[in-house]
Amino acid sequence: MTDLTTNSTVTAAEGEARFGDYVLLLKPRVMSLVVFTALVGLLVAPVPVDPMIAFTAILFIALGGGASGALNMWYDADIDAVMRRTAKRPVPAGKVTPGEALTLGLWLSAISVAMLGLATNWLAAGLLAFTIFFYAVVYTIWLKRATPQNIVIGGAAGAFPPMIGWVAATGSVSLEAILMFGLIFMWTPPHFWALALFMKSDYHVAKVPMLTVTHGRRETRRQILIYTILLAPVALGLGFTSIAGPVYLAAAIVLNAIFLKGAWDIWRRDEATAEADAYATEKRVFRFSLSYLFLHFGALLVDAGLRAWGIA
Repeated sequence: MTDLTTNSTVTAAEGEARFGDYVLLLKPRVMSLVVFTALVGLLVAPVPVDPMIAFTAILFIALGGGASGALNMWYDADIDAVMRRTAKRPVPAGKVTPGEALTLGLWLSAISVAMLGLATNWLAAGLLAFTIFFYAVVYTIWLKRATPQNIVIGGAAGAFPPMIGWVAATGSVSLEAILMFGLIFMWTPPHFWALALFMKSDYHVAKVPMLTVTHGRRETRRQILIYTILLAPVALGLGFTSIAGPVYLAAAIVLNAIFLKGAWDIWRRDEATAEADAYATEKRVFRFSLSYLFLHFGALLVDAGLRAWGIA
């Protein structure tokens, strides 16, 4: 665990931090997924939202996501420093102190929750507050270093944004919001475990109990297949709700068939074969999983547009 203001291995030189370093603390790549899925959740809701209120809601949901990222980088500075994938982040790189990351995360948390409540409703604000708490405390501080189920349970934090967008528009939770949550929640384990398979040394070195470390790579391949099979009915089930249409249903059928084929290919491999071809299949499935989610939510947006124009 990192100290609140200092760390024996992670320090920042005075005046070295730049604006871009603080932006990187917010995990802009992760924030892009938060913003997009929250926006879709808001736009497909059956209640029209004033454009200015919609913009304000998405802005503060994004800031809440960024707050989670900053708090994660504060606490995880020690393990980020020894992982190739994260060693250049602002805190382990010595450009921002852990204390600065913590302060930024706490202030953005308070501001984003308060402003979302004032701009939309307090149920949406409460869900945003719970999401930040879940990611920073339940996942980062507790689960990540304690159990190989860290990604499974912690994935809930990344699954809340479309539900928050929906609640910001409607003031309530519905089956559609739950299924959008479920889509991201079930997608998260195979997505991250595919990454863990070819980033094999990082989690060992950092002593993070990822499934590949605690249960072996063969079991990880099996779990990827299981979760991908469980993901498919959730994704297809969303296609039969009021917010989906022919575009989403067609996209879901194709995308889940491809994802299932990729998971099957991963399951069939042995470690010698995977290492010999530089984990090409694992990398291919991981890259596809990145577009999988965006394409599902993009299809929901297309169907909403078609309905608005009276086409579907």
